[in-house]
Amino acid sequence: MRGADPRVVLGLYRSRHERRLLTGALDVGVTALDTSTTYLGFRSHQVLARTAGDLLPEFAVSTKVGYFPRPGGAEHSLDPVRLHAAVEQAAEDLGREPDLVFLHNPEHSLREVGPDGQEVLAEACAALDDAASKGLCAAWGIASWEPSALVGLIGPTVPRPATLMVRAGLLVGVGTLDAADALVEVWDLGPSEVWGMSPFGGSTSDSVWGAIDPRVFLGDSCQLSRVQATFLAAYHLPRVGAVAVGTDEPAHLGELVGALVGEVEERTVREYRSLLRDRSRDQPV
Repeated sequence: MRGADPRVVLGLYRSRHERRLLTGALDVGVTALDTSTTYLGFRSHQVLARTAGDLLPEFAVSTKVGYFPRPGGAEHSLDPVRLHAAVEQAAEDLGREPDLVFLHNPEHSLREVGPDGQEVLAEACAALDDAASKGLCAAWGIASWEPSALVGLIGPTVPRPATLMVRAGLLVGVGTLDAADALVEVWDLGPSEVWGMSPFGGSTSDSVWGAIDPRVFLGDSCQLSRVQATFLAAYHLPRVGAVAVGTDEPAHLGELVGALVGEVEERTVREYRSLLRDRSRDQPV
């Protein structure tokens, strides 16, 4: 068994929640686990507790609240009462208090509230802050797919999250990268307080990964595979301290952990972001 490495988080978005995946994660040193109330058809917490409840104490467990089941699908809500109850329910279903609870994609509801957005966001964050203060979770954060929707809403009334999770990697647009940087600055978040997600934009088998060679970011670390290089680059686009990645294969997880021995050239990252910004200016309005 390898030593624990907090820089890799096993995400369960598309996972089958099999016990062998969790034991395999522990074998390669992955001891952080990320899920959501909405994963696995709103059954993720119960399935984890049933199939691997004895293993959960070995993990730092994060989950997300904000989506709620309704007939025929799901709905999003930032209602403070519902959010607080969801954190309480998560702890009950998991059989333990989560180490971290994210407010899941608050922009989903904020698009519809207009000028009241800052007040609505502040109340939602306050509900999670209160849940943490009552011991329902150890800490809370914000997980945002489109962080640009939040930038103009952050003010003194919005509590500071312990962790921010945003998309990371070579397929992330410059607008998202800049928005993530802006939130990190306004909340004064350190590198360990920022997580990346979806480093492969959905799948390592997408055709884009055969068309480019991300090892150009690595300089002398080109002995890594393209998959490893893609994963390693995600820690710099934007700069994050941990990356949540989904898989059902422990061997794939081990390959990604092995990528962490490499080093990314900061100069190449800066040049890449500059190219992204130039390209965005050239796009038709």
